[in-house]
Amino acid sequence: MNLPLVILLLPAFATLAIFAVPASRPQVVKGIAFLATLGVLVASIVLAVTFGTTDAPSETVRATGHVYKHVMTVPWVPALGLQFKLGVDGMGVAMVLLTALTIFTGVCVSFSVKERAKEFFLNLLALVTGVFGVFVSLDLFFYYFFYELAVIPMFLLIGCWGSTTKTMSRDYASMKLVLMLTTGAVFALLGLLAMYTKAGSFDMVRLEQLAATGTFSRAFQLAWFPPVFLGFAALVPMWPLHSWSPGGHAAAPAAVSMLHAGVLMKIGAYGILRVAVTYMPEAAQVYLPWVGVLCCFNIVYGGLVAMAQKDMKFVVGYSSSSHMGYVLLGIATANLIGVQGAVYLMFAHGVMTALAFSLIGFFYEQTHTRMLDDLGGLMKKMPFVGTCFVIMSMASAGLPGFANFVSELLVIIGAWHAGMYVPAILATWGIVVTGVYLLRTVKSAFLGRMPARWEGLEDARTPFQKLPFVLLVSTLLLFGFWPAPLLSLIRQGVTPIVASLDKAAQKTAAETGQR
Repeated sequence: MNLPLVILLLPAFATLAIFAVPASRPQVVKGIAFLATLGVLVASIVLAVTFGTTDAPSETVRATGHVYKHVMTVPWVPALGLQFKLGVDGMGVAMVLLTALTIFTGVCVSFSVKERAKEFFLNLLALVTGVFGVFVSLDLFFYYFFYELAVIPMFLLIGCWGSTTKTMSRDYASMKLVLMLTTGAVFALLGLLAMYTKAGSFDMVRLEQLAATGTFSRAFQLAWFPPVFLGFAALVPMWPLHSWSPGGHAAAPAAVSMLHAGVLMKIGAYGILRVAVTYMPEAAQVYLPWVGVLCCFNIVYGGLVAMAQKDMKFVVGYSSSSHMGYVLLGIATANLIGVQGAVYLMFAHGVMTALAFSLIGFFYEQTHTRMLDDLGGLMKKMPFVGTCFVIMSMASAGLPGFANFVSELLVIIGAWHAGMYVPAILATWGIVVTGVYLLRTVKSAFLGRMPARWEGLEDARTPFQKLPFVLLVSTLLLFGFWPAPLLSLIRQGVTPIVASLDKAAQKTAAETGQR
């Protein structure tokens, strides 16, 4: 049994099954979504646990030492070199596990959806099918197809089930999000088509082999790295392409915010590593130092703007933009410590933001406000949810014992080793800023005097209500105290990428010396 195929098909078949269920039976719809995502989570855990010892068919890119496992190839359009090819390396496994955890908990917190539940879960599962497709595809055509599939349902989910705030309507937020991401995708597509024209193949394993043997000249890489990078960077989002993201977070329903911040933003960073850096390492050596400069704006600007917000979703939204700056900084280091930390932070930040938006969504359903000025003292009526929010805040602030601490430490050390002293110092200072606005948020929403109108609030009481929060908190603590298994997986995937960057640097140095 090919586990990536199972993980891809479960939500896809669940989408078709929900399509056939009458809209008058929402409990059946929710049951299908719950069972499908539970099956995906179990399959993803099995994939991660057995990845190092699996006997599944594998291919090795010998030029770079990159190993993909659970590879499955089905010819699609041989005349054009198209094939439905699936497979994963360690980095892909980590992202699949993150996605499975996020969608399962997202479905759990969405059981309260009453308005057009059938259409909501249909779009939610279609979205996550696209996300899984991105992380398991080994053919650029299908990689891009699933990339677009992951973006399109966001428009409907935010536009139909989102919320309108005093500062932004859900229609504006959904339209801006889709236009920004689609524009970025078009830029990326230009670079992908250029690589296909040059190499004559969409096969990502083959492209990696060709890149290692010099098929893509330095001039070609310098010309096409920017559009590919910027196309994916818009989804990260990298400053100044970030403005669509916080509004999308604020307008989206809880589960969609969880997927948006937890997973969709990681698709951008994953694409930068998997495509732009892997296939064009010589250009990456030239442009990544500039990325190291731009990501400082993410870290500092995002943190300072988050500090000024009154809407809790905007606080977490701008915080996410700030934290994704650390991911870009890790990638910009071009060394194993930093890149490994970047991917680990993609996982840790995904879990943390999923927890944040699920908690905000829980009390928003009762209060119908996220404004800090309207809240206060919620810990009195919601001790469990309040405690989980404090734990989330500690994780986001990078306290030891949480996965975020491990990842951010690796990124900062990697930046220092790369000689990026100013970005490393700014990244350290950014952690302090994070602590400031999160402590302010905790104080304003959960501590102090509680307005009388919140006397009727209810905490998460049933095991099912507590399940998503407990699962996400446990994951942050597990990989905070025991990071070795996940770091080992990630190292397997990023080591060949870093090796190709080192080789490109040596080649450039040798050519410069000859001159």
